[in-house]
Amino acid sequence: MCEASPSSEGSTTSRGAMPRIGDSAPDWTAPTTHGALTFSEWQGDSWAILFSHPADFTPVCSTELTEFGRRADEFAQKNTKLIGVSIDSIHSHLAWVQNLGEILNCRLPYPLIADHDRTVAELYGMIHPGEATTVTVRALFIIDPKKKIRAIIYYPLNVGRNVEEVMRTLTALQTADGNGVACPVNWVPGEKVIVPPPKTMEEVDQRLASDYEKLDFYLCKKDL
Repeated sequence: MCEASPSSEGSTTSRGAMPRIGDSAPDWTAPTTHGALTFSEWQGDSWAILFSHPADFTPVCSTELTEFGRRADEFAQKNTKLIGVSIDSIHSHLAWVQNLGEILNCRLPYPLIADHDRTVAELYGMIHPGEATTVTVRALFIIDPKKKIRAIIYYPLNVGRNVEEVMRTLTALQTADGNGVACPVNWVPGEKVIVPPPKTMEEVDQRLASDYEKLDFYLCKKDL
């Protein structure tokens, strides 16, 4: 049985509601393939990516989870932990992990939450009745070390996620946080970033005198 424990800081999310960017990530304790975990304790001071899949032993989910597994070291290098969830039982999860290792040559290195009573799914708004009432949609949450939700991505049941885009989004968030900048459309590491717009006329003058790539006073780019 899962136990919900909403964070005491910032906005919290009740069962059945959909959390929003900027909310505190709902906390919970649940059984996983790595043993019982309390989310906030497991996350520690790392970033975390919590993602749901509709059901064990399904084809699209199998490709998704193994791709995350193959790239788990890349996420770890970005101080990011991965954790999956569906409303299957722990026994189903264990059997599926074993099966994926055999048929796709990838032993999942991250935990899968056995959310049999739907506590986690409801806290994170993963059940969309218009799509399905018996399984979770493909929801993904990027959560920063302060336990704040920074990005939310939803996909339907029949379309697999783009793990490269998840990596790009995580890298952009960390880049923006670390440098006080923003990342433009289609940004990838190595490309120029956007300088925040000026707030005073003095800043406008400083901007115009700078060596930034200036498209206009409010849209300037620079190299990191």
